[in-house]
Amino acid sequence: MSAQDTRTEAAATAASADSKEKDVKIPVEAAEEAEAPEMPSEQVEHEEETPEQAAREQELSEEEMVEAAIRAGEEAAQNDFKLKYEQVTAELAEVRRQLSEAEDAQSAADAKVKEAQDRATRVQADWENFRRRTASERLAEKERATEKLVTALLPVIDDMERAIDHARTQEMDEAFSQFVDGVEAVHAKMLDVFAHEGVEPIDPKGEAFDPLEHQAVGRVEDADSYEETVHDVYQKGYRMADRVLRAAMVTVTYGGEKRPEPEPEADSEEAPAEAPAEDTQE
Repeated sequence: MSAQDTRTEAAATAASADSKEKDVKIPVEAAEEAEAPEMPSEQVEHEEETPEQAAREQELSEEEMVEAAIRAGEEAAQNDFKLKYEQVTAELAEVRRQLSEAEDAQSAADAKVKEAQDRATRVQADWENFRRRTASERLAEKERATEKLVTALLPVIDDMERAIDHARTQEMDEAFSQFVDGVEAVHAKMLDVFAHEGVEPIDPKGEAFDPLEHQAVGRVEDADSYEETVHDVYQKGYRMADRVLRAAMVTVTYGGEKRPEPEPEADSEEAPAEAPAEDTQE
């Protein structure tokens, strides 16, 4: 019985010790719970929603990444557009510069073309003037050469005419007459050559005296002729193309009637006749 009592006491002692420990522990835990600050409900809830918040934050980060990617793409596109715009602007400026240079070159080329055309026109005009002047000079040289030759041959023509006139006043046999005829034929041929070159004789016997073509060497009284009429021609004159090569040597009459004035031309006569008609109409 004592052994049983001993076990009963041991069990009771152990139970009391346990109860003391519990009594000691419970106040400590309660004290810790009392000393610990109460956490807000939102914090507790936040701590409880951490996985969802992490998912939401992950979703937000993905959206931000997309937005950041879009902004980066827009910035890259904007930068690329800006670069291309700057390149196009530079190319446009270069094209405008080249166009301006081309316009300046074209203007310079047009000025050179105009200058060349003006120079060509002046050269053509100078050439035409030179050609005409050369032609006129050649013609004048030819005329001067012909005049010189004709002037040198005029004394020969005079001698031939005097010889023929003297031979005709003499008695001639048939042979001498044929010789004189041959000389006359040569004289006629020479006059034909002169006529071909525009040379014609001035033989003004019986015509009015012209101091521009006649050279008076004496005066002859003749009441039957008009005053200042060519009476004798001692030496024929010659003209070439309205130019007197040699004046005719003549004698001029005096003592006769004064030569009447030349009659007016037909046109000058018709004009006064028309004037009264106009007055009548008025």
